[in-house]
Amino acid sequence: MWFYDKKTQYPIKITKPDPRMAIAILTQYGGPNGELAASLRYLSQRFSMPTKEAKATLNDIGTEELAHLEMIGTMVHQLMDKVPPKELEKLHVDTNYVIHGRAVYPSDSNGVPFTAAYIESMEDPIANLNEDLAAEEKARATYDYLINIADDPDVIDPLRFLREREVVHYQRFGETLRIVQETMGRKKFY
Repeated sequence: MWFYDKKTQYPIKITKPDPRMAIAILTQYGGPNGELAASLRYLSQRFSMPTKEAKATLNDIGTEELAHLEMIGTMVHQLMDKVPPKELEKLHVDTNYVIHGRAVYPSDSNGVPFTAAYIESMEDPIANLNEDLAAEEKARATYDYLINIADDPDVIDPLRFLREREVVHYQRFGETLRIVQETMGRKKFY
């Protein structure tokens, strides 16, 4: 059922360490608008979808979000790798280091750990799909903010890729919402 290519969905090759940027990007790993929350949200909501197409869309996008989680983790790791502890202290990112070392940990950029409270899943497919549209827009906006503060092209390029995928997901959820509304609006004839 699954094939793993042992490469990220988009190439990531960051050569210049930047712990401050790593901490900022970490929010897309375990923050409320991040990839982990999105993946778990969609993979949970798919069970409440009334059509095969809607279930497939949530399954596909939820799975792709896991690939994005891998990309974000790779970026954070490359930005933090081999940075001396004293340098982390100078940049005021030492609090993350004293708790987790240079490990990638699911939290936001303030160090708030991931929580299932970030995930919304209801029986109502219309409510879920509207939640998903909002989640994709929030993620897109977060990527815009990250791009605005980044100065390394090796960081900006994968962030742009991820931002564009959020736009595509938004469009697919819009199409799925239309299909689900039409399906649910049909009169049942027995």
